[in-house]
Amino acid sequence: MSNSATEGNKKVASASIEHVKDRNGIDRVILRHHRGPSVLVTLHGGQVLSWKTERGEELLFLSKKAIFNPPTPVRGGIPICFPQFGNRGTLEQHGFARKKIWVFEQSPPPLSGDFNEKAYIDMLLKSSEDDTKTWPHSFEFRLRVSLAPDGCLTLISRIRNIDGKPFSFSIAYHTYLSISDISEVRVEGLETLHYLDNLLEKERFTQRDALTFESEVDRVYIDSSDMVAVLDHEKKRTFVIRKEGLPDVVVWNPWDKKSKSIVDLGDEEYKHMLCVDGASVEKPITLKPGEEWTGRLELSVLPSS
Repeated sequence: MSNSATEGNKKVASASIEHVKDRNGIDRVILRHHRGPSVLVTLHGGQVLSWKTERGEELLFLSKKAIFNPPTPVRGGIPICFPQFGNRGTLEQHGFARKKIWVFEQSPPPLSGDFNEKAYIDMLLKSSEDDTKTWPHSFEFRLRVSLAPDGCLTLISRIRNIDGKPFSFSIAYHTYLSISDISEVRVEGLETLHYLDNLLEKERFTQRDALTFESEVDRVYIDSSDMVAVLDHEKKRTFVIRKEGLPDVVVWNPWDKKSKSIVDLGDEEYKHMLCVDGASVEKPITLKPGEEWTGRLELSVLPSS
């Protein structure tokens, strides 16, 4: 392991990038700062699998029953749902990006922002012949995953239309947060927002207070603010989720009954996970030929009472 992040990335003092392989021979990368925070990324889905604090405490949920065998998507971490989220038309649930093997990109087009103190990796997914059978469009999807010295995790997506015609897509960073107990958690920042309840045929409601959990939740909060907080009372920590270019927030927990029907999720694991996603779901994004869309998700964690 080197003391600087190289391999297609600018050197980062006191940080390292380690390339490893999983049991299927698929490349993974560990981003690590000298202070201790780390992130594990796999080319299987371009997916973040682990995000740890400087004390080595895991912040993302990964099911003990997760299947690491492409094209099966991995249950947990931060799957990238593209070109759709949910079920729509002939496209498969949550799209195909999370099932594909991405590639490392050594020299991506310039990206604005200060990455001098961050360890980061760039990945690329291009449309394949297989994809165009169900979604007949040509695209380039670039994803940068970066880790700051303070442990802040940022994912930046750039999707370019390289087709001869416009296309539309939806997208979600399907973020599985690791929590102490679902009954001990509340979400702030959604108050007064309208949401579509997927358990009630997308009927529209208004969130009155902070969101707490007593049963299954599957909602899309539309036109949300750019910051949401998830407070975990038992672990005395708060996740702060900031986003750009992603107007919606998806909140999901399957609760006990649905968990029993999900083969790659333990019956009791719903108690220790909560998905809070930066997303663009309700109004798909449309790109003309040559146009590019950028979306950004930033995750940080703070101590709280």
